[in-house]
Amino acid sequence: MTFDIRFWGVRGSIAAPGPDTQLVGGNTSSVEVVCGQRRILLDAGTGLRRLGDELLKSGPVDVTLLLSHHHWDHIQGLPFFVPLYLPTTRLHVVGPAAERCTMHDVLEHQMTSPVFPVRLDQVPCQLTTQEVSPGARFDLGDVHVRVAKLNHPGGSLAYRIDYQGKSVVYATDTEHYSCVDPMLCSLAEGADVLIYDSQYTPAEYRGEIGPSKVGWGHSTYEDGAALAQAAGVGRYVLFHHDPKRSDDQVLELETRARGLFRASVAAREGMHIALGSVGEAAA
Repeated sequence: MTFDIRFWGVRGSIAAPGPDTQLVGGNTSSVEVVCGQRRILLDAGTGLRRLGDELLKSGPVDVTLLLSHHHWDHIQGLPFFVPLYLPTTRLHVVGPAAERCTMHDVLEHQMTSPVFPVRLDQVPCQLTTQEVSPGARFDLGDVHVRVAKLNHPGGSLAYRIDYQGKSVVYATDTEHYSCVDPMLCSLAEGADVLIYDSQYTPAEYRGEIGPSKVGWGHSTYEDGAALAQAAGVGRYVLFHHDPKRSDDQVLELETRARGLFRASVAAREGMHIALGSVGEAAA
């Protein structure tokens, strides 16, 4: 039985295609997790489009989508997810309620005129939704999922996925505190992989370079390394790269992170992590 993680979108805030982002990739948050026969998608950023095309090569699509929150860079890929338009597709969307409406309302709103020509209630796939709150625990077959609160404007959720003694924690769009976030540290304790919001450098966050990012709801590679160390994770993946950061700059942050926590790696589109198997391959 396999436990595989593949990255389809690793940028934050807005998609950033171009010659300076070709190596790391310019699509926003989209991660695929395969646990045996169960396929789980983490967020629906613009990377979801290519993921959908790939899924269709294997026949009818049956997936669960876990949404961290509802900001555009995490849901914009859904209208371009081709399996959405096929009656054979089973799509179960799990995520938080919005501030003044349901999660289903948010997804419906993004697919209304004049900003999109097809309404959500017109798609033929078998679509179901489920709202969850911090502290929730639920099972997807033999896969166990835990949920924790993150520090982000409007709210955001972290997910821990456990399967066959292996685990991954997805914690993007969160701002660190003056100490390691105790709830997130508890969620990530002993995890094989921690995928963590690492959008800024410490200098950028403090406003020594450009405007201060305090209160913007994102973190740094320095605080990601501190969390990884405190939680005793196996590997720390820098994620949600700033859209203005070039490939070379992302690799520089990866090097800096490794100086603080040796098992650090910057997420790249196509990167594949096989838990329980030897090595890691980048497509």
